[in-house]
Amino acid sequence: MSSQVQSAIIIAAATLWLSAAFVSAVRTRSATGLRRGRYLWLTWGVVATAAVSLAGIATSLLVHWPSTPAFGLASAILLIPLSVLLGRSNRVAVVADQVLVHTLVITGLVGLVGAVYLLVVIGLGRVPAGEERTVLALSMGAAAVTSMLVFPTRQRLVEWANQRVYHERHSPDEALRTFGTRMSRSVPMDELLLQLVETLRKTMHLSSAEIWIMADGRLTRSVSVPERSPTHLRLNDEETIVVARAHSQGNAWIQVWIPGLLAGRDHRILRSVSLAHLGELLGLIVVERRDDDTPFTDEEDQVLVELARQVGLALHNVRLDSALQASLDELQVRNAELVASRARIVATADESRRQIERNLHDGAQQHLVALAVKVGLVKTLMASDTETATGLLDELRTDVQATLTELRELAHGIYPPLLRDRGLREALTTAANRATLVTVVEADVDRFDTDVEAAVYFCCLEAMQNAGKHAGETATVMVTVGRTESELWFEVSDDGAGFETNDGAEGHGFVNMRDRLGALDGSLTVNSVVGSGTTIRGTIPLAVSPAATHP
Repeated sequence: MSSQVQSAIIIAAATLWLSAAFVSAVRTRSATGLRRGRYLWLTWGVVATAAVSLAGIATSLLVHWPSTPAFGLASAILLIPLSVLLGRSNRVAVVADQVLVHTLVITGLVGLVGAVYLLVVIGLGRVPAGEERTVLALSMGAAAVTSMLVFPTRQRLVEWANQRVYHERHSPDEALRTFGTRMSRSVPMDELLLQLVETLRKTMHLSSAEIWIMADGRLTRSVSVPERSPTHLRLNDEETIVVARAHSQGNAWIQVWIPGLLAGRDHRILRSVSLAHLGELLGLIVVERRDDDTPFTDEEDQVLVELARQVGLALHNVRLDSALQASLDELQVRNAELVASRARIVATADESRRQIERNLHDGAQQHLVALAVKVGLVKTLMASDTETATGLLDELRTDVQATLTELRELAHGIYPPLLRDRGLREALTTAANRATLVTVVEADVDRFDTDVEAAVYFCCLEAMQNAGKHAGETATVMVTVGRTESELWFEVSDDGAGFETNDGAEGHGFVNMRDRLGALDGSLTVNSVVGSGTTIRGTIPLAVSPAATHP
């Protein structure tokens, strides 16, 4: 092949390689998804071309093969269009990063082999000739194959050695190295902890491994291998603080601070490792060996401490998740109660309006119609029958007073004027005087917002009416209203018949009271014992409406 043709091939190949390298460097950084995979395949073509070309140059210098370097370069440059074709396949594009990583590793190892051989040849001061070239080529090939197989072979040898030494394919720190990976697979915490103690027992040659969980000042054995029945250990505040600050401790320390761990563990070497996060004790990892086994080494203690740190963080996150889920569940319940309460309030308001309409139609309206008729009669009789007209006027005065009384009673049912003008004490005392049972009121409180006072008044009125219906004729009722710094409270109690409160059924009156108080973020409790009476207590936070506003 002439020198001009070789030069043309080299220039064309170099131009194509530089163009591909430029496109790969510019586009790969901004590309994502499958596009990035296609450009990574182009990068692979650039790397592979450079590696094959450099290998061809090295072998050409050492063993004179290929005899024409331009031929090898032209053959290597074909890897670039091949990489473009590979990148067009979606299935192949997704594994481009893995292939590129392995290619870079293998290229580096092979490059190292080539560099070593070049240094050796340069050190000899002469180029091999004759049979030396064949031996050199074979040795280079063997070294290149060895470098490509060194990593998978090393992995298999390590697994084989661990199997022989630890009776397991993994080393003692396997539990530490794999715990984070297992957590990312959304494995339930109980199953994750069980896998952890199983791995610890196998890889560290333990007679048993356990994890204890701390809750409400008490340690509970959660998982253990071999399986043991759950056991509880109570810690006081001082012991909890000391254990939370400890790391990996042995039998002597355990005897002082957690002696319950040593029960039934005669002739055992123990390690207790605290699971803590931000100074809070979350549990323990407890591992043991027989006293004739190898003692725990510093390396094993370090593995256990690091593992405890990861498990403590995981337990802390689980508690946060549980608390968040409980809050979400409570919010869902409160939301459902709120929706139902709003629906009942709307329905009650509609029913109240209809009741007012009926009362006006059947009561005040009929009186007003009668008044209008009598006024017409008076007007007709004024000239002809003065005596009869005078009698009708007297009747009109009586009818007007009756109409006013009925309108006052109707208004009293909507919002008592006495409550608006005088407050809870006067309004409840007046309601108690009208009650069917003997009722005593103690309500030495100040004025509050109208909606707060109305809620307390109508709830007490409802409770008094319930007592009148169900407590019995001889029962007495006590109504008490008080306040603390943070809430206004009321209590209506009787010594009557009582009823069962655990059957889950509540009357319409209780539902109305809960709705009234719930609208102000208040609460209602009902306690009743058959034969011993009933106590109804309600509270309203004063923060909802701290200042009294009255007309």
